[in-house]
Amino acid sequence: MSMAAGSVGVRLTPQNHGPNAVADATVRLRWSAALADVQRLPEGCARVGARAVVCRTGALAADGLGEEIRLTVWLRGVPSEVTMEVDTVWSGGAVDRNHANDRQRVLALDTGDSYVF
Repeated sequence: MSMAAGSVGVRLTPQNHGPNAVADATVRLRWSAALADVQRLPEGCARVGARAVVCRTGALAADGLGEEIRLTVWLRGVPSEVTMEVDTVWSGGAVDRNHANDRQRVLALDTGDSYVF
């Protein structure tokens, strides 16, 4: 994730820790700042409220990585920092015994630097 002048770039690679494959899942990306009214989101992603976007992951093999999700969102105004939370909101009924890895949170500063988590 990187942030510069009110624009936030996100590159997310979904991962399934198993024990079973998942036919499809949905992740939610929530920002601490409101999104601008107009967004150009990639196929498979949709805005769901003033500060959130959901994206399909596609199929995830057990203990495997999914296809990278790339998107850029514009924030309302030009905040100096933003927090983004990523969490799983739908996993096609797959049983997950470890919910500790379902949510990530990262702080990005308006520097243009990349933050990896």
